Amino acid sequence: MLDISPHLVEDGEALYLQLYRYFREEIQRGGLPSGTKLPSVRALSGFLHVSKTTVESAYHQLLAEGYIESRERSGFFVVDVDWDGPILKMPGKKQYPDVDAVRKEKERVHGITEVLPAPVRYDFHQAKVDAEHFPYERWRKYTNQCMQKENKSVLYYGDRQGEPLLREELARYLGRARGVQATPEQIVIGAGTQIMISLLGFMFGAQGQAVAMEEPGYNGVRSVFAHLGFEVRPIRLEDDGIDVEALSKSGARYVYITPSHQDPSGIVMPYAKRLKLLHWANQANGYIIEDDYDGEFRYHGRPIPSLQGLDTNGRVIYVGTFSKALLPSIRISYMVLPHELLKIYHKELIDFDQSASRIHQETLALFMKHGDWERHIRKMRTIYRKKHDAMLQLLQEQLGAHILLKGQDAGLSVTIEVASERTAIELAQIAAAEGIRVYPTSHKWMEPAQKGLPAFQFGFGGLSLEEMGEGIRLLKKAWEPYLQRH
Repeated sequence: MLDISPHLVEDGEALYLQLYRYFREEIQRGGLPSGTKLPSVRALSGFLHVSKTTVESAYHQLLAEGYIESRERSGFFVVDVDWDGPILKMPGKKQYPDVDAVRKEKERVHGITEVLPAPVRYDFHQAKVDAEHFPYERWRKYTNQCMQKENKSVLYYGDRQGEPLLREELARYLGRARGVQATPEQIVIGAGTQIMISLLGFMFGAQGQAVAMEEPGYNGVRSVFAHLGFEVRPIRLEDDGIDVEALSKSGARYVYITPSHQDPSGIVMPYAKRLKLLHWANQANGYIIEDDYDGEFRYHGRPIPSLQGLDTNGRVIYVGTFSKALLPSIRISYMVLPHELLKIYHKELIDFDQSASRIHQETLALFMKHGDWERHIRKMRTIYRKKHDAMLQLLQEQLGAHILLKGQDAGLSVTIEVASERTAIELAQIAAAEGIRVYPTSHKWMEPAQKGLPAFQFGFGGLSLEEMGEGIRLLKKAWEPYLQRH
């Protein structure tokens, strides 16, 4: 195996981050030249005496940042950091291991023969939306209206905080639908939630600061905070959401949460826990970042108003997006800043140019102004409720004895734990061999539970009822040899 010697500190930051930084620094300084094959997940976890999830998470981060690449049936290799094209095959050198040898090793270690993933037939991604029912004609109408010659100002830079008409419509809608207390002046628009989090990070100032996050939680936000230099402190979940007592002991002044549909567990935080969080923020002089990423979709029971709507002391930053309720490709998200933070924004960040398309902002503002947005939400809530209920029924019928449902009744996905001795990655590979793409939650943990069952988020938004049925039935056949009774 490759001769490596990372120094991992058990009581320091998350082990996967230490391992990720070790490899990153080695690649940057040339200690691991391009084309170097990294140890397999199983081999490295055994060598370092850490969990496979720790190694997988470190490799996933390196892969996401372009330091390494994954080659089918071969493993992970260092890319050429000075060249963003493909790594050329060196003359006289065999670049890929013998296919038969790789297959035999896989069969020996895992008990299954490695096969190439089949073309994707059923994709259960948790963030896919229903493209069949998007109001194409209405959207085209408002886009054309924006692009009239009389409105040529739309071709120029717009308001740095976001188009005023869109902020006005958002303030009205959020007050009615989510109980959010907002004026147009408090709303900042940007191209995606990670942009919003980046702006907040600049406002907080990362020097020596800690931010708490749900454990498990949304890795996309965690990555932003880590890159900005924050110390991310994971706070385990209780049955009703984040552990507020553990949060109080963490010493963090900022916490990022998804209370309306926790990602990835699916927990909907009850009213009493929300009040406890607000009490913590008031006592700690802290801020709560409430990401209401798919709060429009609750299928059974009464909708719970936003946490921000319960806040009377300006301690909650409300973050939302149009990626789930409308479409992800327009890249429009927003946040509602408390007045004290709004002052900091105007002082420190007002020179930052707007990152979201002005044309899309103006189109969306017209879409909302004429009532199409709320009509679309009502229609999609009905469609997604049917899909949600069908997904639950299919999972219970086909896999019920082998799974535990963890998150339901809201959003565009449900979460399950699977009774199996296989890892989540292995089960995902088995599914991929049959053309089924499923999504483990393992990368959303900073400190994974050592004995936890493999867990997956099953999205239903982008599939028809027929596709869901066919996909789940085929998945049962693929997984059946590896399942145990729950």
